[in-house]
Amino acid sequence: MAEPAPEAAPPGIDTSRPHSARMYDYFIGGKNHFAADRETAEKMLLAAPGARTGARENRAFLARAVRHLTREAGISQFLDIGTGLPATGSVHEVAQAINPSARVVYADNDPLVLTHARALLRSAPEGRTAYIQADLRAPESILGDPATRETLDFTRPIGLMLVAVLHFILDADDPARTVKTLLDALPAGSYLVASHSTAEHAPAEAMGAGVSAYRGGGVTLRLRDSDEFAALAFNGLSLVDPGVVLVSEWRPTDPPPRPSAAEVGTYGGVGRKI
Repeated sequence: MAEPAPEAAPPGIDTSRPHSARMYDYFIGGKNHFAADRETAEKMLLAAPGARTGARENRAFLARAVRHLTREAGISQFLDIGTGLPATGSVHEVAQAINPSARVVYADNDPLVLTHARALLRSAPEGRTAYIQADLRAPESILGDPATRETLDFTRPIGLMLVAVLHFILDADDPARTVKTLLDALPAGSYLVASHSTAEHAPAEAMGAGVSAYRGGGVTLRLRDSDEFAALAFNGLSLVDPGVVLVSEWRPTDPPPRPSAAEVGTYGGVGRKI
């Protein structure tokens, strides 16, 4: 069965308000977005023209990190929260290209992702994937969901993916508690892959306008600098080289030149639970 056309929203999905997952899909060249998503995304691009570059560099970082964990660290199961809409290079595609028996649980709070979940569930026969609709701000519900427990073995190391999602969690929602709750549930030898938008390398006026565009559309956004991000995501973890860097600089495989820091505007890192 063909995927729904971009403007043919399934019942129960509010297309009058933008959603971060659909805006991200727009930035990386996907087709699963609506007028409100595009309008807000274009406002962000006017304020920060590199936003599209940053989103694509972030996607490439995710793939490199998953390859590293699968090939070098021997991780064969992943919990990807804030997965977004299906796109080329999803976690299970990258991991199962190396280890066909890899298992992945996806979680996202956008109902449209649920509609497209069948695209996420095309696992290799040897492996397994599952999708749950859940919010990062309620980590206990993700960890306790039957699909999570049936798909992942919590006695063995897991790769936790929090890629381009923590910046949507405001300080008032205590993102540090959320990250700690998730990591506390994982055994030693597990890894966290995380990335986070920043305003450190762009003019303050431009980033202020970009944040206002998001908030004007009802999308919460909290940009953090590298130290804030490192403290939030990797507290108590052993960072994998090269540490917390721009996502374009985390073990790049393409030859230079690479985009400027202002264009990328996103930090990433990988940490191991001791």
